[in-house]
Amino acid sequence: MSTLSPAGLDIAALYQRHRLHLVRLATLLVDDQAAAEDVVHDAFLSLQRHAGRLRDPEAAIGYLRTSVVNGSRSALRRRQTARRHLLHVREQWAQPADQTVLLAAEQVAVLDALRQLPRRQREVLTLRYWSELSEAEIAAALGISHGSVKGYASRGMSTLEQLLGASR
Repeated sequence: MSTLSPAGLDIAALYQRHRLHLVRLATLLVDDQAAAEDVVHDAFLSLQRHAGRLRDPEAAIGYLRTSVVNGSRSALRRRQTARRHLLHVREQWAQPADQTVLLAAEQVAVLDALRQLPRRQREVLTLRYWSELSEAEIAAALGISHGSVKGYASRGMSTLEQLLGASR
């Protein structure tokens, strides 16, 4: 069975090459590995369904990144709605017991501070420093201007410095 899409994309090869990186990105955005894996699988399914619409096969990874960011936002909205309507849900979701032990104290502090940032700042900083994307790639993935990327990054870094400085 061929894994080539109508646009000539080898989706199986894309999946093998980029899945783990996209799951890590989504995990940083939604803070839940199972939800992150669902988001990434949905992005690949969407790519497969819409591959014929891609004018340039090289744009597939950009399509996937954008789908993962948008899917992460949707997952967070669904989670927020569920929490609003459930009476006995804790305000912070529980992490696996061994996760904190595995991360150095500094990493835990940075991740906690990152979770406190507004959504756009968190997304920009995650895409810049975790995914190592350029400002142009971040702007394309989030559907915002280059200037907005710079602004969100600057404000996010400033807030992180304040949060991390206060915790020391």
